[in-house]
Amino acid sequence: MSYDSLLERTREALNEVLPETVEVTDIELEGPHIVLYTKQLDAFLSGGDLLRQVAQRLHRRVVVRSDPATLVDPKEAEKVIREVIPPEAELNQLFFEPETGEVTIEAANPGAAIGRGGSVLNDLKRKIGWVPTVVRTPPIPSKTVEEVRIHLRNSFDDRHSFLKKVGIRIARDPLPEKLWARSTALGGYREVGRSAHLLTTQNSKVLIDCGIDPGSDRTPFFNAPELLPLDSLDAVVVTHAHLDHCGLVPVLLKYGYKGPVYCTAPTRDLMTLMLLDAIKVVNQEARRSLYDSSHVRDLVNRTVPLRWGETTDIAPDIRLTLHNAGHILGSSICHFHLGEGDHNLAYSGDIKFERSWLFDPATNRFPRLETLVLESTYGGYRDLQPGRLQATEQFTHLATKVLARGGKLIVPVFAVGRSQEVMLVLEERMRAGQIPKVPVYLDGMIFEATAIHTAYPEFLNSQLRTQIFQQGDNPFLSDIFRRVDSGQMRSGILDSKEPCIVLATSGMMSGGPVMEYFRAWAPDEKNGLLFVGYQADGTFGKRLQRGLSEATFLDGPRQASVPVRLDLATIEGFSGHSDRMQLMNFVASLDPRPQRVILNHGEESKALDLSSSLHKRFGLESRVPYNLEAIRLL
Repeated sequence: MSYDSLLERTREALNEVLPETVEVTDIELEGPHIVLYTKQLDAFLSGGDLLRQVAQRLHRRVVVRSDPATLVDPKEAEKVIREVIPPEAELNQLFFEPETGEVTIEAANPGAAIGRGGSVLNDLKRKIGWVPTVVRTPPIPSKTVEEVRIHLRNSFDDRHSFLKKVGIRIARDPLPEKLWARSTALGGYREVGRSAHLLTTQNSKVLIDCGIDPGSDRTPFFNAPELLPLDSLDAVVVTHAHLDHCGLVPVLLKYGYKGPVYCTAPTRDLMTLMLLDAIKVVNQEARRSLYDSSHVRDLVNRTVPLRWGETTDIAPDIRLTLHNAGHILGSSICHFHLGEGDHNLAYSGDIKFERSWLFDPATNRFPRLETLVLESTYGGYRDLQPGRLQATEQFTHLATKVLARGGKLIVPVFAVGRSQEVMLVLEERMRAGQIPKVPVYLDGMIFEATAIHTAYPEFLNSQLRTQIFQQGDNPFLSDIFRRVDSGQMRSGILDSKEPCIVLATSGMMSGGPVMEYFRAWAPDEKNGLLFVGYQADGTFGKRLQRGLSEATFLDGPRQASVPVRLDLATIEGFSGHSDRMQLMNFVASLDPRPQRVILNHGEESKALDLSSSLHKRFGLESRVPYNLEAIRLL
């Protein structure tokens, strides 16, 4: 459907549905949405189904906003908001978003700000024209979240123009021929790292993930002819914010991609944090970054945040729905609906099919599903992990053993996901007296990543939300945690003789502050190092797991050797990936069961083993393609 014909169909639908008293003053395409502007906003929002009727007729997402002429100036609107909302709401910040006609209200007590039956918000709508949304003030302020919001407000005009172009591109007419589709492996197949998948039809091209290889300098196959030119892509979809899935998205923008990037809002913010930190780490190591901060800012502008369960047109013949993947904050399984239901496929990204301390298990219920692209990180027949409770007991035992002998415990962690889970375990066990109460130092991006978690409580599991926001017991704010905010503070920790625990990035020991602690404490057998996350081939962490007895570091122009004598252990139960049993159970309980499973994100032997088992047990077509191999879906 072309841009003009879509507008004409929208006008026809409005004429059929709207009463004469309701006028739509303007219609725009904005990214995947049709936006209606009206001076009678209450007619759409006051419990009727006008908006639903219009959306059903158009089979598109429809958003309604106040006509800009009805919006009170933001400065005056702020005065009204602060007068109307009662003091017990503990109003904090206000964020006006002119592009949507919405104002986000941060309050410590959201219920008081909303009012009984929404009475306070309804009063505000009538007085200021803006649509108010109330969110809880994050218990830990996040610099990243605030800076992203400020940047989006300051770049309103550019973003508005960009989204309009995206909307026009989505609305172009598809070719009349029968739909065909294929999936091309561009990275992350028969390996872990540099994840990238290309979904192609005769009308559209969508890239899912574009990550680094943590163990080398290898990139996805950017020179694959199917991918070029980059501006022929309709969309980029990011499953989650780990760098092996998003670390090279800015490179796409640098070399010509001009389209949108779809992900959840927490993925956008965490991705921003991770990418900027990656630039910092590369610069500190005197290496050249493949992108700079301007490309990260451009990425923020081009990101279209989606909620889980929200179906969105991203190309003329492709609709996207994101679902919880249970891996890290905001991580998503991407479900694609091709054509008029001609084919449905889901890319799992990284999934955890188990309730964790932070998240609910991955979703495995879809309206339709013919093909599943599934990770196989722990797909080998011996890859069975202990449950969360058993992992907690192991962690307690190992930490107590090191601390009891006066040692220091290093825990290399990924800033997002594993660090927060380890924090929850340490807080609970120290409060119960099961681990000696010692300082727990957080070095790297951990504190900021934790703050972002508290900014998006709707993505956490219900038990943790209740504990933090209803019981007023926030484990992340425990006095055991100390943020390492300077090199001077780190030096003091390194020189200290007192027992302590250090959570430090990076999780695979491929750089970052964890290396300073390791270099200082590795020669002393009283100390310990505990891995709680996956260690990819080629990383320093993997070499330690395999028994490295001596590590070499640059010391000015010379090399210095450090003996590895500390106590080293690995606990698999903290992993954000599903183990072999969970992967099999995920497929066993899929509703509906797909006809085909494609395995990726796993060492070759593990992917082949899991593929064979899935075929034998469920009778599915199961494939383990090589990078650059394409599989026809239709």
